[in-house]
Amino acid sequence: MPASTSNLGAGFDCLGLALPRYLTADFNPDPDVRLRVERRGTLRPLDDRPDSHDLFVRVFRRTLELLHAPAPAGALTLDSEIPIGRGLGSSAAAVVGAIGLAAGAAGIAASADMVLRHAQEHEHHLDNVAPACLGGLVGVARDDQGAAHAFPLPLSPGLGFAFAAPGIEVETQRARAALPKRVPFGDAVHNIAAMGALVHALATGDRMLLEIGLDDRLHVRHRLPLIPGADAAIAAARSAGAWGATVSGSGSGLLAFAEPRAAGAVADAMAAAFRRAAGPHGVVSFAVDRAAGGLSSG
Repeated sequence: MPASTSNLGAGFDCLGLALPRYLTADFNPDPDVRLRVERRGTLRPLDDRPDSHDLFVRVFRRTLELLHAPAPAGALTLDSEIPIGRGLGSSAAAVVGAIGLAAGAAGIAASADMVLRHAQEHEHHLDNVAPACLGGLVGVARDDQGAAHAFPLPLSPGLGFAFAAPGIEVETQRARAALPKRVPFGDAVHNIAAMGALVHALATGDRMLLEIGLDDRLHVRHRLPLIPGADAAIAAARSAGAWGATVSGSGSGLLAFAEPRAAGAVADAMAAAFRRAAGPHGVVSFAVDRAAGGLSSG
């Protein structure tokens, strides 16, 4: 399953983008042994936790139960290159991957609709879940009954993406707590207009509209202070050629938009700014020239 960045600028809680950093999972059933879990990559530090606290394992077990399949027994291998706690949808990738793997183990084809339906029991951030399912740029909206609907959106091939994060995590609960309970009416109107500009900019690669669409007044200004060196990293991104940057998910990572050929330099500049401001340990950065596919694209 791919990583995902969400809360894109003015698209708070409703826009997500799949990025090519992946969680992979393999299950070899053996009815004669208890479930054994091997974790690799960024998941290796989770070995100290009991399996009952592992989100992937919990969702895997629960989905098999809902599908009336036997409880898992055998070897489960999890390998991830998605940084944890950096705003790249590591929990959403775990949920989507676990549901898809459980469906496969039960002999059922895992459609995106099925995964989204089951995922809502475990993951409230569907702007991360939906890109992991569908790939690319995805919007999420709820109807008046509260049901979520995910839909693909056009994405310009002329956009590259740069990601960087300092060596700290920002817990989602802390990031949510930083948000105001109410916002001025004018700010709400501003964000509606900015959201329209952002969707069009991502479809067409329009730099001016992208800058407008990243001018968020609902969450970014409240979350940037939680990220050491964030302002310096955004300034460095712009100096290196970025069209704009915003908080990735709830942080601590930042996502910048640039021409594909400039994305690498932008990622390096943000990483250098984070090292200067917050220290060198644990800084993560990468650049990509395309979005990732999702579950439905294999």
